[in-house]
Amino acid sequence: MWPYHPDLLQTPVPRYTSFPTAAEFTDAVGAAEMAAALDMVDEPVSLYLHIPFCEKICWYCGCNTGAANRRERLESYLGALEQEIAILGARLRGKAPVTRIAFGGGSPNAISPTDFVRLVNGLTIEFGCASPDWSVEIDPRTLTQAWGDVLQGVGVRRASLGVQTFSARIQAAIGREQPDELIERGVDILRRAGIASLNFDLMYGLPGQTMDDLEASLGRSVELGADRIALFGYAHVPHMIPRQRRIDGSALPDQAQRFAMAATGYDLLVGAGYVPIGFDHFARPGDPLAEAARAGRLHRNFQGFTDDASRVLIGMGSSAISSFPDLLAQNEKNSGRYRMLLSQGMLPAALGVPRSARDRADGAVIEGLLCRGEARLDPALPRVMERHLAPFVERGLAEMGTGADRDVLRILPAGLPYVRTIAALFDPYRTHSPRRFSSAI
Repeated sequence: MWPYHPDLLQTPVPRYTSFPTAAEFTDAVGAAEMAAALDMVDEPVSLYLHIPFCEKICWYCGCNTGAANRRERLESYLGALEQEIAILGARLRGKAPVTRIAFGGGSPNAISPTDFVRLVNGLTIEFGCASPDWSVEIDPRTLTQAWGDVLQGVGVRRASLGVQTFSARIQAAIGREQPDELIERGVDILRRAGIASLNFDLMYGLPGQTMDDLEASLGRSVELGADRIALFGYAHVPHMIPRQRRIDGSALPDQAQRFAMAATGYDLLVGAGYVPIGFDHFARPGDPLAEAARAGRLHRNFQGFTDDASRVLIGMGSSAISSFPDLLAQNEKNSGRYRMLLSQGMLPAALGVPRSARDRADGAVIEGLLCRGEARLDPALPRVMERHLAPFVERGLAEMGTGADRDVLRILPAGLPYVRTIAALFDPYRTHSPRRFSSAI
């Protein structure tokens, strides 16, 4: 069991799927900056397509998504997305081979299988894709055999299934009711479709959730053969996400209980043979994510931990974020304005932040700590940093190297649940950002 130091977990911190984080985005970045970044690309890229629709909206969800209950709205959005694919494909085709394409949301399977094929065909033609690595997020409540047939036909080999919990009681408390047999059927459909790497998204810290509930969900996930498991702590921020007001905040586990849940989940999954990726992600030995972690090739992007080595990720769809070495750019969040910009043939980037040399250096330290458990620090860092690190070093959570490695900061096994808090020490924006983040664990 990890040592529990509540005083070191008091400050909410980012998940660091980018650096700088989205909290630093401003409207100083727009279409012109996005265009300039695209013109500089001359290396392999990954693509991400955002489908901001779900058949039903779960109360806990913080994603940019809405109900897929009007066909005309779906068609209008997909038409704009196809326009964006054409615009970006014309700029990048021939100079930036596409290695990976991921569909996320929302729920990509909130659109029809036919619509999905249209998007796949558009991507293949406009970007000149040869044989990219396809992945897709799936809502088991709307997964049909027709979807399985299409995924097999396209050649999708990676999928992420939104499970959250197997407890019917807790599913009702968070607005996501999906019987065990429905999830089992979904796994069967995906496996028969050729999905070789299947992730389960699970959550701890849910209303009314007990340790027994968590252990049962983890055990069932192992039993169903999940290749990867992401065990997220539920972030209750109803002041930022109004739909979370439907969740009973008084029924949420406290921080000590959340910590114990994270620790138990880690022990249970490692004991079941999974390779830990950080403190809250796990992969079976032989899965590409586990192999990347062992080889020191793990990275972090807007989709979380990844074995994707591409330095450029192009996001398409409303609110999607693109990442370049020198720039982060986010598309217009409002789907109406997103459609309007594309109808005029304009790139829909509306927010973002340039990445300075200092940003890239700080980001490398943060990524190193999160992905490899260590990072070489700049010897010129101010002495005040030693004071900030001292509580973690003194309690055996981290250590500085010696000799030639004296500038290397390492996270010790007991320090895994504190890694985001330690990483935040190297984020200069946190000293003045007014935005509140989720719990550190």
